[in-house]
Amino acid sequence: MSSTNAKGRIQSTLRQFLDNEASGGIVLMVVAALAIATANSPLAETYFHALHVYLGPLSIQHWINDALMAVFFLLVGLEIKREMLDGQLSSWSRRILPGAAAAGGMAFPALFYIWFNAADPAAIRGWAIPTATDIAFALGVLSLFGSRVPASLKIFLAALAIIDDLGAVIVIALFYTDQLNLLALAAAGIVIGNLIIFNRSGVKLLWPYLVLGVVLWVLVFASGIHATLAGVILALAVPLKLTPGTPEATHAQSPLHKLEHYLQKPVAFAIVPIFGFANAGVSFAGVSLSVLAQPLTMGVATGLVLGKFVGVLGTVALLVRLKLAELPAQASWGQMTGVALLCGIGFTMSLFISLLAFGDPVMQDYAKIGILLGSVASGLLGSILLTIFGRRKKAQREAIG
Repeated sequence: MSSTNAKGRIQSTLRQFLDNEASGGIVLMVVAALAIATANSPLAETYFHALHVYLGPLSIQHWINDALMAVFFLLVGLEIKREMLDGQLSSWSRRILPGAAAAGGMAFPALFYIWFNAADPAAIRGWAIPTATDIAFALGVLSLFGSRVPASLKIFLAALAIIDDLGAVIVIALFYTDQLNLLALAAAGIVIGNLIIFNRSGVKLLWPYLVLGVVLWVLVFASGIHATLAGVILALAVPLKLTPGTPEATHAQSPLHKLEHYLQKPVAFAIVPIFGFANAGVSFAGVSLSVLAQPLTMGVATGLVLGKFVGVLGTVALLVRLKLAELPAQASWGQMTGVALLCGIGFTMSLFISLLAFGDPVMQDYAKIGILLGSVASGLLGSILLTIFGRRKKAQREAIG
């Protein structure tokens, strides 16, 4: 009986961890630290060699970055579509504050990066690296504060990160596509047409969409556009609602909600950690403090810490001052400042863009170091401010009570 109870407690604890909002971010932190430790251990040679072992037409690293991450982008696309049509971003009044903050939070990091790297034509390709916010990391850190942070700020950060992801997808499609295979692109267009027909015809089974999604991935990969974008395209075709007259309460049974539910835990606890482990490993052998002064490293780190902070908080302050929007309910300016700093955590998408921007491993390492430095600094500074202002707000409530 005791063993059964112990097993039950273990299962309950595991379930609680998997259901916790912060868990995905915690796993990602652990995996990133493990990757760095492995890359600087006696296992380093094995680690780097294994990533370049070929399985069929692609190396393990390419299978991870091109195929597994397509599933990540599929989930991102599903979240964007759901929020835009049926969620926190379903009206313009809800979109304006996180949408404008996301735009500012992409523009200013890019400007900071360009300021450091304008004289280097090779490095300038990395301008988009600090523009991305890691939704799992940022929300994971924010969730650690529990009730000390109002729910409205969590919603604001989630909406901002989702719009930020949409911006990153557009940037990848427009600026990190080199040579196009028009025949493969035309074939991909035919597949997309069939996905639209499925949607318009009311096909509610998931498997026809997923089968065409695999075909679409192959064709997009062959076209020269980054294959992960096939995941976003597929997501936009998956139906959100059952039928036009169906009550809202039954929409949770729609193909989009089902697929999103199926993917959430595998993506958060398998795909993203695998990507993080494969790409966060940076060897510090022979690396001196001069690397920190490299324009590329400085541009990425400064873009994440200062660029995101100035872009997000400055945009929010401007909209509130002009009375075009209001500060999230029950949130103080101090707490908003902390959240603006958390937006500088740019791990997953920033790493992904750095791989697209640079073919040179040295430049990739400079970018990774900048991402790690900027993300850690943003997370720490944001956490410190949220702790300070969270305590102040609690003290004020207790004084009033």
